Amino acid sequence: MTDTILQAYREVEQAMERFTLVLQDQVKSMRTTEGQESEKLVRMTHGYNAMRDSASIYLSYAKFVAYGMPDSEEMIQDDIQG
Repeated sequence: MTDTILQAYREVEQAMERFTLVLQDQVKSMRTTEGQESEKLVRMTHGYNAMRDSASIYLSYAKFVAYGMPDSEEMIQDDIQG
């Protein structure tokens, strides 16, 4: 694909990674301040897990598009390394 699409994918990938790490840190922090039975902690934990899983799915497809819709994951890895 174009360099513009690849750059946009990389920016989104970095932003999603940062966001999920911030959510993970929030869950860790809430475990010490809210108590394990807190409804807020339970919701935040479920939300973090959903966001992490959704981001993984989203980024998988975005990576596929950004690297020109190759026939296999190996072709993406070859492009990244080459």
